[in-house]
Amino acid sequence: MNYGILVFILGWILKIEGVLLLMPTIVGVIYREAAGRYFLFTAAIAFVAGTLMTIKNPKSRKVYAREGFVVVALAWLIMSLIGALPFTMCGDIPNYLDAVFETVSGFTTTGASILPEVESLNHCSLFWRSFTHWVGGMGIFVFMLAVVPLLGGSTFNLMKAESPGPVVGKFVPKIRDTAAILYAIYLAITIVECLLLTACGMPFFEAICHTFGTVGTGGFSVKNAGYTGYAPILQNITTFFMIACGVNFQFYYYLVGKRFKLALSMSEVKAYLIIILVSIVLIAFNIRGMYTTEEAIRHSAFQVGTIITTTGYATADFDKWPAFSQSILVALMMCGACAGSTGGGIKVSRIVLLFKTIRKELVKITHPRYIKKIQFDGVSVAHETVRNTNVFIAVYCLIFALSVLLVSIDNHDFTTNFTAVTATINNIGPGLALVGPTQNFGFFSPFSKIVLIFDMLAGRLELFPMLLLFTPSVWKRY
Repeated sequence: MNYGILVFILGWILKIEGVLLLMPTIVGVIYREAAGRYFLFTAAIAFVAGTLMTIKNPKSRKVYAREGFVVVALAWLIMSLIGALPFTMCGDIPNYLDAVFETVSGFTTTGASILPEVESLNHCSLFWRSFTHWVGGMGIFVFMLAVVPLLGGSTFNLMKAESPGPVVGKFVPKIRDTAAILYAIYLAITIVECLLLTACGMPFFEAICHTFGTVGTGGFSVKNAGYTGYAPILQNITTFFMIACGVNFQFYYYLVGKRFKLALSMSEVKAYLIIILVSIVLIAFNIRGMYTTEEAIRHSAFQVGTIITTTGYATADFDKWPAFSQSILVALMMCGACAGSTGGGIKVSRIVLLFKTIRKELVKITHPRYIKKIQFDGVSVAHETVRNTNVFIAVYCLIFALSVLLVSIDNHDFTTNFTAVTATINNIGPGLALVGPTQNFGFFSPFSKIVLIFDMLAGRLELFPMLLLFTPSVWKRY
């Protein structure tokens, strides 16, 4: 392990967080809230600590896979620990572990909250909760690589460790240019949605906070009732942008570059949209007796969009929906959005690869000499990618089962335990029963909260970076 580069990169991460913490400080100045001083104080701590850690240049600036995965896991953990301080200092979340839970939920774009109500929070805290979604949505390191000329050509392992999906590619030869393109698209979508929500009647502060939660697929709302109190047009706009942000951002890169044929040939995007359409139709039909036709379609589309993209907003209490609709939503929680999007979950690309692998094995049983590689978007999928996908799903199932077992120590009902883990490891937010869309996670014991915090971080970072922190051989010095 190259500890020098570890400290150096973490120092830069802290400096960037220090700058980001100035945003809620500015909000405090605008709304004349004393809480802003705590965000400023935390920003100073982060920036000074980061500066001290980056004074000395490391002997080697090479970032290998080991350093890449470990530094990404540590960075997300440290940013969450620092980012939680202002919540406790200003008294909005007095318990520090609860503040860490809320901050991890924000950065990982989970949206699971320990707060019974949020409207009593000051504007600084409300803004910071939502802003962490936006920062974490595209990725902390993607942001850093887009703005800091840090390590030259050895940064690919950082992006690989943080980016969701079985395969990480570069749009252009330089990884920094790829990161800049991603954030340009991300920022453009953010601006468009915020303007549309404001133009259609949502107050600007609420519009920008909900936009952060939508584009980052996070789900923190500034209202206790979430999206239930907003006009149908605002719900429909949010539905569109949630689904849009669950698409692989490479699709938008192709569209911007007028490479329409490549964009339309992306099989993952097609599968993603088909899953959404079929789910909307099935759920709308199933809940038709509870609402008017328009309401059934609108609520179905919103909940399918918010669950498959792992956003977590709600326009209705789907905990009261029929079991068939709830089962579809739980399946969508695990499926998740596209690779290369801001959404969580297993990812549609892995689901597609898994079904193709199963189909290949079934054919091979009846035709032992059958030899044909799995195709994805017209390209043969490497055996390593298939193996990685299978291993990921196996590890996912193991962590999931162990987490449910550990959380069950609190002795809550099975539906609560199962969907709490489902909602956190897939970075969704709400589950069913005691963690339903009108409930919160505050009743869990400190031990269970730590388990769920790990699940949120593991789910956002594709499991392996967090697991490597507990692997002794990783920490051996070169």
